[in-house]
Amino acid sequence: MPRFTPSPETFLVEEIPAYQPSGTGEHTFVWIEKRSLTTFDAVNRLGRRLGIESREIGYAGMKDRHATTRQWLSLPRISPELALTAGDDQLFVLDAARHGNKLRVGHLRGNRFEVVVTGLIDAGAGDILAARLARIAADGLPNRYGDQRFGMHADNTRRGLALLRGEQLERDHRRRRLLLSSVQSAVFNQVLAQREAAGQLRQVLSGDVLQKTDSGGVFVTEDPAHDQIRLDAGEIVVTGPMPGGWAREPPPNSAARAIEDQAIAEVGASRQEFTAAGRDLPGARRPLLVGVSLEPPAVLAVPDNPHALRLRFELPAGTYATVLIAALGVTVDTGRS
Repeated sequence: MPRFTPSPETFLVEEIPAYQPSGTGEHTFVWIEKRSLTTFDAVNRLGRRLGIESREIGYAGMKDRHATTRQWLSLPRISPELALTAGDDQLFVLDAARHGNKLRVGHLRGNRFEVVVTGLIDAGAGDILAARLARIAADGLPNRYGDQRFGMHADNTRRGLALLRGEQLERDHRRRRLLLSSVQSAVFNQVLAQREAAGQLRQVLSGDVLQKTDSGGVFVTEDPAHDQIRLDAGEIVVTGPMPGGWAREPPPNSAARAIEDQAIAEVGASRQEFTAAGRDLPGARRPLLVGVSLEPPAVLAVPDNPHALRLRFELPAGTYATVLIAALGVTVDTGRS
């Protein structure tokens, strides 16, 4: 059975930044490589070593613990020369350069991945995986959140619901946002699952909130038949909800609204609760399907292991490599207990 077990040796993640540091400014951007650490672990280590509050350190996106990952962080009031000395045997500072602003969440184009799949017995396994990758690249990948989003014990959504209802407090701002976002993610996954089961991931329904692929702008469809033509041409995509107080929503009594209302109820929340969270949960929209870019050769042999292959691909920001791997028919060991 093909299997993927994330580890620093089998899982490489490299951030694709939205921009490069300018070389001037009060912040220092550091290009780090970390192994068996979360992004928060890396932030906290650098903060302790350099005398910086963790909340002052910027990052564009969260990277996996069970992997070797490379990403940019931003440090205030620290010289590049000092930043280059702040690493250890799990956290390497590979480059440092000044920039004018703090790095913010979302300041990245995507991520580049290399994963090693093991347990391949069939001599034609490489051709099969390559064909499946090519098909997903052509059709799009259902953009569900991976198990990592919901915590090692799969209880982040339960804890997030308790925060949403005021039944539990969390003083750590980052932790609070993480738990609340897991509730949003559960709603999104439920909407995606409903529409996937009904064959509606590539269908414009009344009330759908659509996103332009060139600019990212969102709008509510007023003519589903016309927008279906645009969807088929790749000009727009259908989005699902990350519910919150300020996000665009399908209008009442529309087909899209009915699906989203049902998903929110099945997760155990209400729109009113998301709205009441205020600034902690502004809300957003997320594409139901995303593109996959392949870097030829997308499938490589692994030296000294005839039963393993290395896969290479790029995904947009916020899309989970483990979701793509599972879509290939590969069992993913998530490390949950």
